[in-house]
Amino acid sequence: MEERIIMGIDPGTNLLGYGILAFKGKEASVLAMGVIDMRKCRDVHEKLGRIYDRVKMLIETFHPQVMAIEAPFFGKNVQSMLKLGRAQGVAIAAAISGNVKVYEYAPTKIKMAITGQGAASKEQVARMLQHILNISAHAMLPYLDATDALGVAYCHFLEDKKTKTSITSTNWKDFVAKNKSRIAVSDTKKE
Repeated sequence: MEERIIMGIDPGTNLLGYGILAFKGKEASVLAMGVIDMRKCRDVHEKLGRIYDRVKMLIETFHPQVMAIEAPFFGKNVQSMLKLGRAQGVAIAAAISGNVKVYEYAPTKIKMAITGQGAASKEQVARMLQHILNISAHAMLPYLDATDALGVAYCHFLEDKKTKTSITSTNWKDFVAKNKSRIAVSDTKKE
């Protein structure tokens, strides 16, 4: 069975979380999780450069097939949104330059996939992932950005699995052609 590697990114300009999961069938294992800490860096362009370099290095080290990234949420602070969008864009650019396909997921979708509640807290997501992925207490990081990133990666795994098991017909004609055994034919004739 082929191993599938998914990188998850929780974008940020002070702390950017990353999580890398390996999947063999239904079994998931954590290859890496952590944060890119840019709190001491004052220059915004240096921060963006650091994000690009570190994400690129993670891609070159772990060779993920896809990167799942948390989509920006709409808040009231426009400046924060712009900074977050820049961080997200740089991480996506690093993935594209490494020929890694990118998928975006809304925060509520990620929380729903992991906990069953779209309004779950970061702590609830972390506890659920600790249980699902069998992460020991001492391996857990104090930064919830890292477990958020694992959550994005795990969410993509679940969404990808759903897509592969659902009907993929694009229209009724295709569906009928692919499912002839499911179509009932009537022998009644019009008079």
